[in-house]
Amino acid sequence: MRVGIGYDIHRLRPGGPLRLGGVDIPCDKELIGQSDADVLLHAVTDALLGAAALGDIGQMFPDTDPANRGRNSAEMLHAAQQAVHAVGWRIGNLDCVVSAQRPKLLTHRQKIRERIAEILDIDAECVGLQAKTGEQVGPVGREEAITAQCVVLLLPQEDDASEDVS
Repeated sequence: MRVGIGYDIHRLRPGGPLRLGGVDIPCDKELIGQSDADVLLHAVTDALLGAAALGDIGQMFPDTDPANRGRNSAEMLHAAQQAVHAVGWRIGNLDCVVSAQRPKLLTHRQKIRERIAEILDIDAECVGLQAKTGEQVGPVGREEAITAQCVVLLLPQEDDASEDVS
């Protein structure tokens, strides 16, 4: 087994909608970044790459490459999942934490879990998602930024083999 952790933070600016976990959420603010700035998908991508010892999102998709400007983070996550699979690992489960003062994510939680599961080709039951506020403290609490963390468990692909029934 392998365990990986991913973390990301992106600043907010006026605009919208807010893209989080591959889902556009109605909001009067949006995240700023080189790609589409989906802070949650970036954290998941880094967790996967880290667990498989494949580097990080910045190595796979450098911000100096013009091809990555405005890139859909779901494409980046899918590419990371394919790279992890290519070196012999599969996803067991992942657990994510998003820290945002607003918008409140409870009503979007299931849709985000389902979208991440779709990108990764796993069951939504394997995707945990928690939402926290900044308690009006620091950049998150002042609605200047959103952070995301993800922990992932990778299992060897050979564990997929059916059990011996002799």
